Amino acid sequence: MIITLALFLFLQTAIVDSRPRRPHIVFILADELGWHDIGYHGGRVQTPVLDRLAMQGIKLENYYVQPMCTPTRSQLMSGRYQIHTGLQHSVIFPDQRLCLPTDEVTVADKLKEAGYSTHMVGKWHLGHYTEACLPTQRGFDSFFGFYNCAVDYYTYDKGKYYVFKNKTRLHMRGKDLWRNDREFEAPKYQGKYQSMVFAEEAQGVLRNHDPDVPLFLYLAFGAVHIPLQVPKKYEDIYRDVKDDSRRILLAMATCMDEAIGNITRTLKDTGIWNNTIFIFSTDNGAATAFGGSSWPLKGGKTSLFEGGIRAVGFINSPLFPSRLWGTVNRQLIHVSDWFPTLVRIAGGQLRGTKPLDGYDQWDTIIQGTPSPRREILINIDPMIPCEGCAQQSPWDHKEFDVRVHAGIIAGDWKLVTGNPNHNYWVAPPETPGLKNIYPHEPGKMLWLYNIASDPNEENDLSEDFPGIVDALLDRLAQYNETAVPVMYPDGDPNADPDRRGGSWGPWV
Repeated sequence: MIITLALFLFLQTAIVDSRPRRPHIVFILADELGWHDIGYHGGRVQTPVLDRLAMQGIKLENYYVQPMCTPTRSQLMSGRYQIHTGLQHSVIFPDQRLCLPTDEVTVADKLKEAGYSTHMVGKWHLGHYTEACLPTQRGFDSFFGFYNCAVDYYTYDKGKYYVFKNKTRLHMRGKDLWRNDREFEAPKYQGKYQSMVFAEEAQGVLRNHDPDVPLFLYLAFGAVHIPLQVPKKYEDIYRDVKDDSRRILLAMATCMDEAIGNITRTLKDTGIWNNTIFIFSTDNGAATAFGGSSWPLKGGKTSLFEGGIRAVGFINSPLFPSRLWGTVNRQLIHVSDWFPTLVRIAGGQLRGTKPLDGYDQWDTIIQGTPSPRREILINIDPMIPCEGCAQQSPWDHKEFDVRVHAGIIAGDWKLVTGNPNHNYWVAPPETPGLKNIYPHEPGKMLWLYNIASDPNEENDLSEDFPGIVDALLDRLAQYNETAVPVMYPDGDPNADPDRRGGSWGPWV
């Protein structure tokens, strides 16, 4: 036992503190991959590469992200809750003068400061209205990908309709694919499928990298976000799935899985894998209206319920002691925690950042120690209307207005208020005997769950435990006092790609 412990401590020191052998970090973020859309959670989808990586690594089964794209990415990059960056509401749209505030230090900044070569491939979605918002100005040495929420998988086209206050309508459309925020690449890749293009680009980064220099590669796939598009050979795998959206989404997941297999093969061929920490995460729950599934969790994308925020995630590394292979970590972890954790892995320093909401989870992941995190603020968004909410509630005396869209997890308890979005369970259509469940709860605007014993959120306990409701409302009120104003400007007609030769990009 003493020898085993000594070896473990030696390996831990080698991973974190030894400058010459600081590990490479590869972080892959999938888009809208639901809880039920990964093979090791059951169901019809085939993801053998991801299943194997997860089964040989550490599965994070109590891991949370945000309900939508921009909020998760902002917290990954900054380590700070969206109430502290002004990005509480919705996502960044193509024509908004909005981005992750430029005075926020990013995890790429800190890793670059620690001596890492930093590269990003894929979806940015943290704003592009001015050059200061772009990836190569936010800590990345190189960037290849698109700025917006989604583009066509073959043409890299992104359109947007916008209704101005005077009710006139403008149709903006343009292409979005860039290299190093300078070279417009969309024409070169016409007809080439996005997931494979991104994988090939990541493989190129790996082949051209000096293994003696620590590497941070952040690959944010567009899959499985709409538009639902995939090469036919992957769709043919799911001929038995009659629902068109579901069939294509499953195929997109399988194609992405193959792309990740190509990347891991290159990691091994180059020898980089032997000194790599590999992390996989999704950015939010499934878009159930477009073929995704978070079953059996309640809700989906945009929802404060578990189906919107309980994430698929795991970490794998040949540097880990063998006793960690194939284990499950059920400690409370949030996407904002990656910032301090990755900086710790890199041997970097957190000096110079604003106060972080993320926690260093390295000891929790490696040693299995209790998570330093005791709660997660899901969000507080005063801009989401609570249509149909009751005019009065038993909690009107509290400082926090329960009509506000908000959620918090504290220990085993979870409180949701206001309009939670998607208050229902959507069954995977390929599974016989399962049906969608739509609760009838007119006027309801507060829910309390014990998510340790009831992860599917079937039993609201708010009337049984009013003291816990009071305590969590007090916590929301305390958080709300620290919130900065919401940033959500109207669309700017000057963003129109027609003014720049047909490409989305900075216009200010």
